[in-house]
Amino acid sequence: MRALLIIDMINDFLDEKGVLYCGAEVRKIIPPLQEKLATFRREGLPVIYLCDHHAPDDPEFEAFPPHAVAGTWGAEIIPELAPLPGEEVVFKTRFSGFFRTPLEDILRRLKVETVCLTGVCTSICVMDTAADAFFRDFKLEVFKDCVGDFDPEMHAFALKRMERIYKARIV
Repeated sequence: MRALLIIDMINDFLDEKGVLYCGAEVRKIIPPLQEKLATFRREGLPVIYLCDHHAPDDPEFEAFPPHAVAGTWGAEIIPELAPLPGEEVVFKTRFSGFFRTPLEDILRRLKVETVCLTGVCTSICVMDTAADAFFRDFKLEVFKDCVGDFDPEMHAFALKRMERIYKARIV
């Protein structure tokens, strides 16, 4: 079974008022991601949202400005991709969606074999989630029109690395 992972499609990254706005170019992934989301829902396949969700004093803020602080507008999923009742929303405090979260347990319970990755940023949270999925023996698909990054060079590198190192199908 396949599951759609929607990574960090939150206001702080996708809205121009967001603290770490990735830019207008990255917003272009929203329409194709909406299509993938509709397809997975129509086919009854799992949809799981992975969302940055930080305490105000999170150590990550030594590397990045404070963002996605729990309970703030910036931490909310963008309205264009709002989850439906019953869809899993997993809060994460690090780049990988697997680090100290119930994601692996959810995927195992649902008998997921392949995770389909979407979201931002390709070179950070998407790639680190791909690595941890690979290390847990999940197959990987990355929908290249549904991932984005504020750095085009790092985006290209991340896609290449996920394909070569983690054996992801880039589709």
